[in-house]
Amino acid sequence: MGGGKLSSAPLRRSFFERPSHEVAPDLLGRVLVHGPVAVRLTEVEAYGGPGEDPAAHTYRGKTPRNAVMFGPPGHLYVYFTYGMHFCANLVCLPDGHGSAVLLRAGEVVAGLDEARRRRNGGRAGARPLIADRDLARGPARLAVALGLLREHNGLDAIWEGAPPAPVIGDDGTRRLTGRPRDAVTVFEGLPADPALIRSGPRTGVSTARETPWRFWIDGDPTVSPYRAHVPRRRSAAATSVGEAPSS
Repeated sequence: MGGGKLSSAPLRRSFFERPSHEVAPDLLGRVLVHGPVAVRLTEVEAYGGPGEDPAAHTYRGKTPRNAVMFGPPGHLYVYFTYGMHFCANLVCLPDGHGSAVLLRAGEVVAGLDEARRRRNGGRAGARPLIADRDLARGPARLAVALGLLREHNGLDAIWEGAPPAPVIGDDGTRRLTGRPRDAVTVFEGLPADPALIRSGPRTGVSTARETPWRFWIDGDPTVSPYRAHVPRRRSAAATSVGEAPSS
């Protein structure tokens, strides 16, 4: 999968002070770290602001549920969907605008054992063994691998101090130190080769379905398969930052 040396320099808040469809492709190859687990992002989706993107949670304006999306850029927006899954997003644009990028898939580059334990429901020796490529392949799996839950909604993913050490090695075994135990941080990682970045329709949304704001690294085995929207009965919100709930 990923090769080369990953940078431990944290992304700055200014990186996220842009429209989500500009931030999204630039997030590919970046690394999100929570506790001992680090994921190199390989697939993301952008969602726009109030009144402009009918597939976004922000489309009808600010609510208690989506309030984090209207806050400062670089914060986590974590929501619960279908009564069983959490999904994680990174807020974009300056405070008050309401926009974010959904983190759809990635490669676990540190904390493999912990990510696999989480994906096995906390059972370290569970079988069958989950393949490395499937540990964070899909937005719900990514959230589980990183241990992101409702209580992490609103956490600041921007590291304001000096870069922690050591650098994450390309063998995926080293950890960053000097960070609070439950900190969430986005690092520069190894930005994706622009020639390998692809875009297309967003996955599983019923409105604005042709908007080409899903971005992924071509040929990366951790990218999730594209699925068009299939109508279904449900009381929970949608599968992504896309699809504002009806209430």
